[in-house]
Amino acid sequence: MPSPSAPHRALSDRVNTFGQYLLKRYGQRVHKLALNAGFTCPNRDGTKGHGGCTFCNNVSFGPNAKRSPEIDPQLDAGRGVLAKRTGARRFMAYFQTYTNTYDEIAVLRERYDSALTHPDVVGLSVGTRPDCVPDAVLDLLAGYRARGKEVWLELGLQSANDETLERVNRGHGFAEYRAAVTAAHRRGIPVCAHLIVGLPGEGHAEALDTLDRVLELGVEGLKVHPLHVVRHTRLAIDWRRGDYQPLAMDDYVAICADLVERTPASVVYHRLTGTASRDILLAPDWCNRKWAVLNAIEAELFRRDTRQGDRADTLSTHRLVNTA
Repeated sequence: MPSPSAPHRALSDRVNTFGQYLLKRYGQRVHKLALNAGFTCPNRDGTKGHGGCTFCNNVSFGPNAKRSPEIDPQLDAGRGVLAKRTGARRFMAYFQTYTNTYDEIAVLRERYDSALTHPDVVGLSVGTRPDCVPDAVLDLLAGYRARGKEVWLELGLQSANDETLERVNRGHGFAEYRAAVTAAHRRGIPVCAHLIVGLPGEGHAEALDTLDRVLELGVEGLKVHPLHVVRHTRLAIDWRRGDYQPLAMDDYVAICADLVERTPASVVYHRLTGTASRDILLAPDWCNRKWAVLNAIEAELFRRDTRQGDRADTLSTHRLVNTA
């Protein structure tokens, strides 16, 4: 098993990781800096619903969720930490917290431009919902790409199963994801799809089905992480009642290895696990051990003697009902 100090170097031998993609593209280490631009979410402000997704306490996904939305101080603080820790001198501005295309175009342009004025910021990675990317937003992002900037549209799909999306109060279905991806690709914008493994009512078969549907539609990047139960969410209530049981780490690792094997080698994995801070994480406890999970995925691929793309021509034989 690889040492905890170097899991990405070992994992990248078998998986096309985002870190390696950036290293090849820019000839040096490039790190993402997570930003809070002060946006909200239509599933929280009443436009689509209130309270958000049943699993969502955004602090668990965005460590900057409580910070000021001023971009410059966040970039200054983040680059200082990363430069000291990793030696990185170039960065991607990652608009992560809540829905980062959910505002007037003038506001979005001001926030994005603020990040791109820094010469060491090579581009943007914009996290959002599939139902919040109108043409004007995509045109704005395409304009940055036309100027030579690295731009990724990160769409939080989570599951391709509409019944699951309704169960977790997501507020959109797979049809909105399909429309957003099609519109982004029409403008040459690469898409990174966010997928959650272990959503209520889902297991191994559903994870494979979601991947198949995403790949069939076309995608340039993937982010995968386990569902974790955090404080102040409706999922936490279900978990305390015994109505939801999180995945065991071994099950998650096996599912991830299967996903990697059936993903074409050209698709970039931006993430293969996710963590939550100890002060809000309720379950499963292994979700706060990022390196242990990554090492276990690499060890499983090593045990199988497989790598990304080895089963890319394999489609699910179970094929769930397409409700989109």
